[in-house]
Amino acid sequence: MKRRTVGRLRSRVHCGDNLPWMRGLPDGCCDLIYIDPPFFTGRRRTITKGDGAFGDRWDGGLESYLAFMIPRLEQCRRLLAEHGTLYVHLDWRVAHHIRIRLDDIFGADSFLNEIIWHYRTGGVSQRRFGRKHDTILAYARRLGRHRFNVLREGQFRTDGLKTDADGRPYKSTKRGRLYFNAQGPALTDVWDIPFLSTVSNERAGWPTQKPVALLHRIIRASSGPGDVVADFFCGSGTTLVAAKMLDRRWLGCDTSEEAIRITSDRLAATQ
Repeated sequence: MKRRTVGRLRSRVHCGDNLPWMRGLPDGCCDLIYIDPPFFTGRRRTITKGDGAFGDRWDGGLESYLAFMIPRLEQCRRLLAEHGTLYVHLDWRVAHHIRIRLDDIFGADSFLNEIIWHYRTGGVSQRRFGRKHDTILAYARRLGRHRFNVLREGQFRTDGLKTDADGRPYKSTKRGRLYFNAQGPALTDVWDIPFLSTVSNERAGWPTQKPVALLHRIIRASSGPGDVVADFFCGSGTTLVAAKMLDRRWLGCDTSEEAIRITSDRLAATQ
C-alpha cells in the first residue's frame, strides 16, 4: 500500500464510526493518542444534557468487544509517529485482555506503564474492597524514541532530615549532601486526581466525562506545543479541550452527534 504523506494537519472533529475515519488518515500523523473506549460494562448510558444515549452492550460477549477494539488499536499504531505514545483508558473489566492484545500489536517491549488513576467517589461495597481506580495502559510506538517529559508535583517527605543554613532539607550520603528537587518529586504511575462530581462546574452532560486535569497530565508528559493529539472516542471532548489549552492541535471523533455538539461548544469556549 502506498504510504500517505503527512502534512500539517489542522485541528478538527468528526462525527461517525472512527475506524473508516482513522483508515483515511495518513501514517504517523499523530504525536499522541489517548482513547477512552467502551469499558465492556453491559450498560446503556443516558446523556444528562440534551437528548440521546449510547450503549456498551456486546451481543457476542467478550469476543465481540475484542473484535471491535483490535482493528482500532492497530490503526492507532499506524497513526502514531515514531516518537508517539498511545494511552488506552479502561477499568478492571477488560484492561488485562486489552494489554495482551496491545503486546501483540505494539510488541511487549513497547509497554511503558500501567497507570492507576485513583479516585474516591461513589458508594463503598459491603462485599469487597471498593473499586476506586481506572487503568491507563501506555505504549510507545518505538521505545527509546518516544517523547516523555518528567513531571513533578507535590512535596517530599522531609521529617527528621537536617536542614542547611538556607533551610533546605537534605540527606547525608557518602558523596555529601543530597538535596531534593525544588519542583517536587517526579510523578509515578499512581495518580490521585479527583473524579468529576455530579455538580462539578466542569460537567458538560456526558456520563463518562473525564477531568481536564487527567488529560493535562498525559498531554504534558508525552507531547509538546504544536503536536497533534488525537482521541478517537472523544465523548465530551475533554482531550481536545486540554490539547487546545496546552497549544496542541487535535483530532477527535465520536459516533454521537450530541457528543460532537458538546465537544464543539466546549472548544469554542476554550481560550
